[in-house]
This record gives sequence, structure tokens and C-alpha cells, in this order.
Amino acid sequence: MSAGYWLGVDLGGTKILSGLFDDDLKLLARSKQPTSAEGGAAGVFGRIVQGVEAVLKEANVEPEQIRGMGIGIPGQIELGTTKVKFAPNLDWHDVDLKPLMPASWRWPLVVENDVRMGTYGEFAHGAARGAKNVLGVFVGTGVGGGLILNGELFSGFNGNAGEIGHIILHWRQGTELEGIAGRKHMMKRAKEILDDSPKRVRKEWKGIDLAGVRSSQLAEYYQKDDPIAVQLVDDAARALGAALGSVVNFLSPEVIVIGGGVTGALGDTFIERIWEIAQRYTLPGAATGVRCVSASLGDDSGIIGCAAYAKSRPAALMAVGVA
Repeated sequence: MSAGYWLGVDLGGTKILSGLFDDDLKLLARSKQPTSAEGGAAGVFGRIVQGVEAVLKEANVEPEQIRGMGIGIPGQIELGTTKVKFAPNLDWHDVDLKPLMPASWRWPLVVENDVRMGTYGEFAHGAARGAKNVLGVFVGTGVGGGLILNGELFSGFNGNAGEIGHIILHWRQGTELEGIAGRKHMMKRAKEILDDSPKRVRKEWKGIDLAGVRSSQLAEYYQKDDPIAVQLVDDAARALGAALGSVVNFLSPEVIVIGGGVTGALGDTFIERIWEIAQRYTLPGAATGVRCVSASLGDDSGIIGCAAYAKSRPAALMAVGVA
């Protein structure tokens, strides 16, 4: 088959990133649209179409030159299809993307979970390049994960593999990792802690909309040694460390890549703290040679992963494509 172009789309809770890549997976054009759940699935996909059309126009590429496309969705996917079983942030239930594609889109399409695609991006072209067994952990609004085993993306029997955020850390309470380390849950805990804090501590957070606190704000408070932020971040690091130590014992990854908005805002010291704690929970020698590193592709990990995954799976693409 002659050289062509590949599309990657990362559908996030607040923004849609679209990227056009050449056959060497070099990024040629990039576009960003707001997600906005307005108009339901059709409305959201319409904004995906806008992003794709924008990158095609910028790079002066015709639709017939596209060989395949990957889309990362923040939810559960029915493997081998274009169907989204559940995407909580979008309130999608059993949505099939294929009928929403414009008639002009004659290229094949593969749909996967967004964090698995971010992990694949780091594996194919980022911090875990060259490794065969990779664990990706993305700490942001929630906590998501992805697995590369023996050089292949591992989705599991029914497509839920890698959901590290839903590991139960406290079995009596049923507390999940995400419930401690995800920013959304951190802010819920912040309110509980503030309600029982001295006046001087509460004063620092007066007027702050906790539900709207961004990762950068949390990091700013943490760097000022604010006791609330310090407790939240330390608890998150301890929870992530315990989970990663357990996964190292269970799966023996070669590289652990940690990314996401919270991680990016807190920086390498946060990752170092997580890994320091993780090694307390590993079996003797289990962590030897294992690298725990920061994601290197930033916001582009998803679109790179989607395009790279689409290119790596021609059989799957043809199975679900519209061509």
C-alpha cells in the first residue's frame, strides 16, 4: 500500500484534540475544539468533524489520502467495534460512532479508551519507547491507566484492562485509588478537611470554588506548603505508590509512565515520591531495573497514540471501517 496519512483524535472532557500525521507519524497539523456535551453525541461528533477538517485543510491533504483514524474516548469501548458502551463525563450510553461519520469519510476507524491511547503514544513515541512491558498511569480529574504487554496493547477479555484508578485500596470502606488521587475526589476531601481546620487554614481557601480548582492551583498551594494541599498530595502519592507497588509485583512492567494534569503540575518530585513509596511494597528484587518516568508527550500523547495504534492494526481498521 502506498504511503498516506493518519488521523488521531483525543476526545477529552473539556477539549477535543485532532492531529494529522504522515506515514512516519510526524505531526503535520493539530487542532483543538471545546468538547461541550451540547447536542449529545451527534453534537460532540460534529465538533470532532470540525477538528479533522481543520487539520486536513491546514496540511492541504485530501480525504482520499487518509489511510486510517484512531479515536480515544473517555469511557468503556466494545472491543472491535465503533461502539461506546459508557462515557460518564459525556453521559453516553451505547453510542455507535460509525453512523455519525460524514459520507465523505471513507477511511477506516478504530475506537479505543483515551488513557490506553495515551499509554500507547508514550510506548510508541514517548517516554517508554523501546520497552515491551509498560504501565501507563494518568492522574488528572480521575486516575486512568493502560497496559502494554509483550509489545501489544492489552485490553483484556471485555475491554476493561488497565483501569488502575478503580483498584480498591481500603477493602472495608471500598475506597478506590481514584477516590484518593483523582483531583475531583481530592477537592471533595479538601472540603471535609477544611470544615475541621483552624480558622487560619480556612482563610487561605476562602472564596475558592473547590469544584473548579485546577491542577495548577493545587500545585501552587502545595508549593506554598499549605497544609490542606500538602495532605491531599501526600495522600495521593502514598495511594499511588501502594497501587504501583502492587502492580509491579503482579505484572512486572519494565517501564511505568506517569502523566496527566495533576502529575504535570506537581512535577518530577511527585513522581519520585510515588516511586519511593512504591518500592516499599515490592517483593525483593521486583523493582530492580524498573523505570518510573514522567510522560514526555504532554497533551499530544493521545493523538499520537491514536494514530500510531490505527497504523499498527490494519486488520482491525478494515473490520470496522466504512470503506
